[in-house]
Amino acid sequence: MSNEFPNDPFEQLRGAQAPAPHADVRQKALAAGMAAFAAQQNKSRAPTQGSGWGQRLTAIITSWKGKSIMDLRIPIGTAAIALLVLPLGYQLYTSTSMTPADLVEQLPAANIQPPAELATSEGQVTVPETASKSVAPIVGRDKSIAAPEPAPLQTMRVMTPAATAESDALAMPAPQPSMVALPSQPSGDTFAGFDEQRLKSVTDEPVSTFSIDVDTASYSYVRRMLEDGYVPEPDAVRIEELLNYFPYDYRSAESAAAPFRPSLAVYPTPWNARTQLLQIGIKGYEPAGGADKASNLVFLIDSSGSMDEPDKLPLLKRAFALLVDQLSANDTVSIVVYAGSAGVVLEPTVATQKAKILGALDQLSAGGSTAGAAGIALAYRLAEQSRVEGGTNRVILATDGDFNVGIDDPDALEDFIKSKRDGGVTLSVLGFGRGNLDDATMQALAQTGNGNASYISSFREAQKVLVEEIGGTLDMIAKDVKIQVEFNPAVVSEYRLVGYETRALNREDFNNDAVDAGDIGAGHTVTAIYEITPAGSGAGLIDPLRYGQTTVAPEAGGEIAFLKMRYKLPDSDVSQLIEQPVTADVVYGDIAEVGVDQKFAAAVAAFGQKLKGSDYGAAMGWDAIEALARSGMGSDESGYRAEFIQLVRTASLLKPDVARSAPESEGDEKVPQPLL
Repeated sequence: MSNEFPNDPFEQLRGAQAPAPHADVRQKALAAGMAAFAAQQNKSRAPTQGSGWGQRLTAIITSWKGKSIMDLRIPIGTAAIALLVLPLGYQLYTSTSMTPADLVEQLPAANIQPPAELATSEGQVTVPETASKSVAPIVGRDKSIAAPEPAPLQTMRVMTPAATAESDALAMPAPQPSMVALPSQPSGDTFAGFDEQRLKSVTDEPVSTFSIDVDTASYSYVRRMLEDGYVPEPDAVRIEELLNYFPYDYRSAESAAAPFRPSLAVYPTPWNARTQLLQIGIKGYEPAGGADKASNLVFLIDSSGSMDEPDKLPLLKRAFALLVDQLSANDTVSIVVYAGSAGVVLEPTVATQKAKILGALDQLSAGGSTAGAAGIALAYRLAEQSRVEGGTNRVILATDGDFNVGIDDPDALEDFIKSKRDGGVTLSVLGFGRGNLDDATMQALAQTGNGNASYISSFREAQKVLVEEIGGTLDMIAKDVKIQVEFNPAVVSEYRLVGYETRALNREDFNNDAVDAGDIGAGHTVTAIYEITPAGSGAGLIDPLRYGQTTVAPEAGGEIAFLKMRYKLPDSDVSQLIEQPVTADVVYGDIAEVGVDQKFAAAVAAFGQKLKGSDYGAAMGWDAIEALARSGMGSDESGYRAEFIQLVRTASLLKPDVARSAPESEGDEKVPQPLL
């Protein structure tokens, strides 16, 4: 057929070769078209037939008039099931339904890149600016075909079913929060801030003084955070409480008159081959098994609305039930609550009336604000009313963090507790739950009250604190226990106490019996670790003073350091002194030579330092910490050391090791010389 229109542009294009389409552009255009079609279908969908929802609801309510609740049990049950199922169904739909974006992902990928003028950095299709304006009609042979007006937006995006009707843009689907989002970081728990113990020069500060600490709240809290998938904040990690969570087989005292004696060991530092560790351990005297010391206990329980969670008041009830089961006819129990239902729930009752005590506990319910009556005053009044001479008189405060117990001023509250402590009534604090925990106040009140601070994170932890360690929790064998170490500058150039930041004392406080310190219960073990640098090793970090002392320190009989401990017996206000030199016979050249308790304690110290990001001991890898802990497991009858190893593994996932550069020289990894 001859060409009847030689100048017709369409005839000129008839034989032209069409360019190959760009696969990526085609895919995106196809997805956009499908989304637009789906959106149009939704807009054109016919409205629901029948009356409006308001009229239908009115009709339903009207039809219920005159009917009993039993007549409505099926509709109400159906509605309840629907309220539970519909949100779940919608969530399942939004997280699994196929969207146009899903179709795009299923299309085969192409290696052909879209033209530069159509591609953006995000891989979206961009309409050229000239195309965003009205296009003139295309004139054909027989008729004019008007080109459609393009969307005014420069970028076309694919719409998801969740897109709002008000938006004209076709938005790319975002990942569903239910599929990728983790629970938000718990907030609301407060901890006292403190700076890590610093390295000190023996020449400048040869004496270190601190109060002992047997609290374990930090370890229990850290364990719960890690098991829930979070790294605890640094101030929540108190290394001394991690160390003292575990029992150690230190040598026992021979009598209650001298309730403890020190166990010493010096061995290589596992996280720093250039230093050594001095470990001091003491174990409280354990009375004979037949001894039954009388106890007068007052449970002061927070029953505010915030306690209405499974790990708070319900757990608290079960925990106190465990404690009641350990008591005997020599013991009495009282219960005071503070909050909306503030008041005395149970007057002093002999512990053998367990049904009455447990019944009073079981009736407690959470509700109201924490602004009740003077709960703390009531608790101490009951404790004084049933006071037992020569026994334990203690208030046990249990709360999730609300300390509005009737005295609002924190200083006035501490003064009140101190005055009662001097009168013979002590205070322990048990923390429950998360999100409202006021750890700083909990620690301060327990220290002021000469009691213990524990965090009950689970029923198993309640069993440990209130059953396995009940003797140490209630039976105090020594109070105001202080430790002072003087280092020999001829042997030690630098030292650093690991932990005990909140327990530091001034040097002069050691001999001042008016200064309060920590207390030890029957069978309690306390561990303290110093990292020390051998003198003359070249491993010191503190430069000597240019104009400092030039006199050479005496050898002091080959002593590394000199240990002094002060304590008071429970019924005395005058302290007694224990002294012991640290000599070469407690030095080990290899950590493999020390006992399992020393290995495990070193692993716990390394774990705490790494977890909190220490400036000194964070270089040791998680695998090395786990291996050291395994070598120190021992018999582990309680299983707490095995549980710690699992925590190390969890921490390694949440806070992986950071690759460190190799040391500049081989000498950096060698031990320069032993202390003696």
